Amino acid sequence: MTLQELVLRAASLYLDRTAVCFDDGNSQPPVCCTYRALLSEASALSDFLRAHCDFGGIREIGLCCQPGINLPSWVLGILQVPAAYAPIDPDSPPSLSTYFMKKCDLKYLLVEKWQVNKFKSSHETVLNCDTVSVEHKDLVLFRLHWKNGEMNSVLGDRTEKYKVKNREDRARGENGTQGKECMDLRREGCLAYVLHTSGTTGTPKIVRVPHACILPNIQHFRSLFDITREDVLFLASPLTFDPSVVEIFVSLSSGACLLIVPTSVKVRPSTLADVLFSRHRVTVLQATPTLLRRFGSELIKSTVLSVHTSLRVLALGGEAFPSLTILQSWRAKGNRTQIFNIYGITEVSSWATFYRIPEESLNSTVKHESPVQLGTPLLGTAIEVRDKNGSPVLEGTGQVFLGGKNRVCFLDDEMTVPLGTMRATGDFVTVKDGELFFLGRKDSQIKRHGKRLNTALVQQVAEELGQVESCAVTWYNQEKLILFIVPKVDLVKDRIFKELQRHLPVHALPDDLVPIEALPFTCHGKVDVSKLNKIYLDYINSQPRNKLHGKEELWGKLKHLWKSVLCIPEDPEVTGKLPDNSVFLESGGDSLKAVWLLSEIEKLTGTAIPGLLEVILSSSILDVYNHIVEAVFTQEDLKANRSHTTKRKLSDAAPEEGSGEPACLESAWPLNHGSETNSVIALSRGSQVLSLGTGRLLTELGLCPPVCPLDLIPQTNTQVLKSISPSAPDGKLEKPPLSQQENPVLGPETMVLRERWRSDTGKCVDASPLLVIAAVEGKSSTTVYMGSHSHTVRAVDLYSGEMRWEQLLGDRIESSACVSKCGNFIIVGCYNGLIYVLKSNSGEKYWTFTTEDAVKSSPAVDPTTGLIYVGSHDQHAYALDIYEKKCVWKLKCEGALFSSPCVSLSPHRLYCATLGGILLAVNPAAGSTVWKRACGKPLFSSPRCCQRHVCIGCVDGSLLCFTHSGEQVWRFSAGGPIFSSPCISASEQIVFGSHDCFVYCCSMEGHLRWKFETTARVYATPFAFRKHLRSSDTLLAAASTDGKLWVLESRSGELRSVYELPGEVFSSPVVWESMLVIGCRNNYIYCLDLLCGDTNIQV
Repeated sequence: MTLQELVLRAASLYLDRTAVCFDDGNSQPPVCCTYRALLSEASALSDFLRAHCDFGGIREIGLCCQPGINLPSWVLGILQVPAAYAPIDPDSPPSLSTYFMKKCDLKYLLVEKWQVNKFKSSHETVLNCDTVSVEHKDLVLFRLHWKNGEMNSVLGDRTEKYKVKNREDRARGENGTQGKECMDLRREGCLAYVLHTSGTTGTPKIVRVPHACILPNIQHFRSLFDITREDVLFLASPLTFDPSVVEIFVSLSSGACLLIVPTSVKVRPSTLADVLFSRHRVTVLQATPTLLRRFGSELIKSTVLSVHTSLRVLALGGEAFPSLTILQSWRAKGNRTQIFNIYGITEVSSWATFYRIPEESLNSTVKHESPVQLGTPLLGTAIEVRDKNGSPVLEGTGQVFLGGKNRVCFLDDEMTVPLGTMRATGDFVTVKDGELFFLGRKDSQIKRHGKRLNTALVQQVAEELGQVESCAVTWYNQEKLILFIVPKVDLVKDRIFKELQRHLPVHALPDDLVPIEALPFTCHGKVDVSKLNKIYLDYINSQPRNKLHGKEELWGKLKHLWKSVLCIPEDPEVTGKLPDNSVFLESGGDSLKAVWLLSEIEKLTGTAIPGLLEVILSSSILDVYNHIVEAVFTQEDLKANRSHTTKRKLSDAAPEEGSGEPACLESAWPLNHGSETNSVIALSRGSQVLSLGTGRLLTELGLCPPVCPLDLIPQTNTQVLKSISPSAPDGKLEKPPLSQQENPVLGPETMVLRERWRSDTGKCVDASPLLVIAAVEGKSSTTVYMGSHSHTVRAVDLYSGEMRWEQLLGDRIESSACVSKCGNFIIVGCYNGLIYVLKSNSGEKYWTFTTEDAVKSSPAVDPTTGLIYVGSHDQHAYALDIYEKKCVWKLKCEGALFSSPCVSLSPHRLYCATLGGILLAVNPAAGSTVWKRACGKPLFSSPRCCQRHVCIGCVDGSLLCFTHSGEQVWRFSAGGPIFSSPCISASEQIVFGSHDCFVYCCSMEGHLRWKFETTARVYATPFAFRKHLRSSDTLLAAASTDGKLWVLESRSGELRSVYELPGEVFSSPVVWESMLVIGCRNNYIYCLDLLCGDTNIQV
């Protein structure tokens, strides 16, 4: 049975009844068509398509049109070919529709005649569209030709790919689908339609839906809602949203009438209510709660759910269901509308469960605190709740998994799917007494003030307040909880906050409350979070800047902001007792929160305050206050404050560390740095690979001498260091076994990460690993060097995890180390303002150099001269000759240097970035400025360069690209601040993370290739590595601050594996062979094996 067969069966009984009605909401009478006309138009289109389309394989036809009287006949006509329809929203961003068409490999596309010019102009840079035939009535058929063979490079031959995969599955036996009955995409007539997910949780997924999957929904809802030919159903959903399939085919398979209105009417609540319930007497409405809320409580009560309403059935889904208290307030006394909670996901199209709200619950006067249950599975649907380990949950909290024997869809490039496959939803529920209660999506579960919070709770409580018409909650930049309110009457913020305080715990109170006229919603009828965030940004920028009335008011408000950003409770008993010497970083702050505090202070004062970020990061609240006073108040006001402004001094350093003079240490190492006695490969964050010494190791790896950015070293190599491999220590874990015959091939579903070893440093590890592969006298060793907040640097054997040495320094270490040109020394910066040069084989201090403030910048080595470049919070960049133990030059940089310098070999340049927002190009030999550019906001990201360009991320969310001569080439905007440094791969992809939780991949032209959403902010720099020696395929390792490690396909951003560490992560991963090394804020350095297949084979 197919969807079109359901309609044909009903239409034969009701040929002369009205099938579709279109009302444009004006004074003109509606346009209607009968079932006879519907079938005639559909058959004519089917004949046209069969005559002009040459299908070579899977039959999919795009349909780009607006809602109209012909929409159902066009859908039916495509299905009767038979082919699957792939709807394209003419108003969606061209990049999204282009991605969808490419990913589907669409060859044919029907475009509504009056949309043709818009379609051509929107896609002319990507597509060559040649009209295959003359127009067919109101449609034009295009054959799509992808430029430059783009489809082959992006997608390849899906059929051949999966023939290979199926052979591999059969060979693996138990790991494949042997013995399991599968649904096959290639079976003629299998597919009904093709959609894509919204992309709000990462790269949009392509979802191909078989007739067998969606039919049970249609059949069950016809029975559940008792649909007859007398009913009128409203097409509330756009064609790109799968509930539209239910609306269209429940109506047309029952002889009922389908009402369609233009999008412009849907956004005018009073007009829409008039069209639905006065003109057409709609009886069945399926909608999102947001779409219903847009009517407003008064109109809902007087029209939608009035005592005399035509509406028999109201089914709400797609978002969290309103509370019973809200539902009760919406219903007029005597209303008899049946109200259903329906739940589902696009990946198991369309709905999965239903629950009819009992009449007694709707009429009850008792306040209901708990959410409405999800209810019973629909026909053919299976539902499971599992914990994070995949075990069933009978009582308690877990994630929902959906499926069923025939309730399976094909995601992205899947060609076969085992019947009964269960899909993870990302939605969490509580199971209580066998009933499921929706908690929210995983991204609505946040941690605030140290406690877990479901943002839906805040919305539910706020919506029940008398002044609130409707509302929405966002977790703005993962920093602020913002409540948006559509008020019934004039909004009084203080009154609403007091009401919220009565009903919400302290950690759930919103940071700000924003009045809006109406909730913005997407084309799918859901709350548009991105538009809400833009509304909030405009709102805070439009707020009047109140002049501060003196320094006492500034001091009080500064302390309030300090406590707010650091989540220090505002206890009335201790108000004002915040110590004057309270240091931001020692009170739970970090660089992310420092930027937030800076923004709040600048909003408070109404002016930009140069140098303030550096003071926040390095000094006390009193120093911050004095710095603001100097910038904001008049010179007369400053006289009394001059004496209080302090400059950080480092006179408390140990005697041997107190100057730039060398420490008096006897050296057992050869100091003839020109002899190049060692061969060294050094790997550091962002896929930076340096070949130092003779370069013999790179030659053995089959690689040429690198250019910046350095080519990727294959991470699985059977021959690497074959003649100089070290023997493993007795009783220790040996070097991971590698295949001696051929390199292992990864399957997307089989890659895992497994802990190999961990090393306890005693305090947080925010620094990133330095891996040094050294060859001395025919033997090699691989060592991990990392510092931590425990004031120590340690050297750990990569393979065994055995600590080789540990050295105590003068303060905590966030700087990542670099290796000297000769390989004999490790250089690292420290919070006490010193730069330490340590012997790489023993950790002994060889030399220290003193700056005037903390050194968080990671040093960089110049492989041509051996000079070490490093920045300091004292606003200077330094060039150090560690062999002569002297500073070669010192450059003032107009701001503290947090990020690491970047060395370009051609042209020979040094790039430095400051917290003052300045990017400088420096002559490495002379220390003179070649050029500088103001980027507008602080630069925490380190610059990275390639042959043509230098790129850097900015706190304003921009990724900036410059030529080596300083000309800005392009600017790419992410959705949040960028602290991550760009990782530029050998294929010239730029990958970086953002505060908006996404990992982004751009081309060197600044165009987005893909983005992947993680579960928290991405502070770390990604690392690109090849799967194996002879492969050009690249993987990416990335980390989010919630402790999750993500392994992605470099080309597509597809998730290959995820692993969760038991602490926050600000360290960046580094990968060598089949091992990933990273630091964690639970005090440990971790080494993880990357495994595939049966988990005994390394990547």
